[in-house]
Amino acid sequence: MSEAVTEIKPNLVLNYRAIIGLLFWCALIVVSSVYVTTPLIIPFSSEYQVTETVAAWTSSSFSLFYGIGFLLFGPLADRYGRKQIIVFGLASLTIITFAIGFVHSFYGLVVLRGVQGFVAATFAPTALAYVFDIFPKKKIVTAIGFISFGYVTAGIFGQVIADIINQTFDWHFVFILFGIFYFITFLTVLCSLPSSGKSTTHKGVSYYLQQTKVIFSQKNFIYCYTITIFLLLTFIGMYTVLGGYLSSSPFHLTDVEILYIRAVGIIGMILSPLTGMIVNKLGVMTTLRLGLVTAIIGLLSLGIAWHLLLIVIMSIIYVGGISMIFPAIMMLVGQLGGEQRALANSFYAFILFIGAMLGPIVGIGLMKTGSYTLTFSVLALLLVIGLIISFGVKK
Repeated sequence: MSEAVTEIKPNLVLNYRAIIGLLFWCALIVVSSVYVTTPLIIPFSSEYQVTETVAAWTSSSFSLFYGIGFLLFGPLADRYGRKQIIVFGLASLTIITFAIGFVHSFYGLVVLRGVQGFVAATFAPTALAYVFDIFPKKKIVTAIGFISFGYVTAGIFGQVIADIINQTFDWHFVFILFGIFYFITFLTVLCSLPSSGKSTTHKGVSYYLQQTKVIFSQKNFIYCYTITIFLLLTFIGMYTVLGGYLSSSPFHLTDVEILYIRAVGIIGMILSPLTGMIVNKLGVMTTLRLGLVTAIIGLLSLGIAWHLLLIVIMSIIYVGGISMIFPAIMMLVGQLGGEQRALANSFYAFILFIGAMLGPIVGIGLMKTGSYTLTFSVLALLLVIGLIISFGVKK
């Protein structure tokens, strides 16, 4: 990123730094919607007189349709254009998010959260394909690194912003504020984000079914997707377990103190936008494996750490490793996808999300053993499997 402005075509000059900054912001603000209801479960339960388990459907409905949307919008981006799908998604998010801010029915809230999740899925697979379309090869990994940084930071940003607004005003204002964010972002993307300039395709459903068979017949994709499912599974699983670990003996931390420790993980996330430089020096596969080894060390150490400061440091090391893996695996899937990278990225995003759904289930299930050491060790073992599998990827 040494050059702010670069000419890639006659009569077309692109400010790559500005584009990267805009894509980072889009990733941060869109993916934050996954997490905004996490601190609102109790307020929902209280206002609508439902159990917390039922109130959690405000998150589950979003997640369910978020995953379904990934499989649809990648192919649609091929058909109608990358920028067009991103703009459509932001416009739809603006309307739906504002509507959520004024809803007074629990079932209406659940339904609108599902619709919100569906249209939020317009960004992730489309943005990855867009980067490969518009950026020169040497800048692709840096752009992906910053988008990945937006994704991982959203997990903390969304929760913190929602919690602060809810405590200061009311949960309705959370969605009104995010509606304003989406509207401003929609206008900015519409006016500032250049079109990829790629010709669109008008292939039918049968074509994409055929391409799906091609993708899943290749061992490289099977290996990459297997590694992918472990990423958010261990990430969300680790933070689910960590909360219970720190709230129990001998630490007895409050929810606010645990949130602070989670927020400190942002330090490890800084490696995500720096991964471009690491890839340029070491290569994408070495970077991927280095990230896996770093994350494994962090997880294993969490299971045997006895001091709070050591636990914080190990969590940062784990997050740092994960933050290296994300852009590396995204880069790898994009390279392997070729002309079908939008579809390949759609499956990447969908499988990543499946891991996110499994994370709390696996984490809570492992905690029932009563051993945090065993729990963190099993999560680390999943990444060890991913590390072994990475040696089967042939570029």
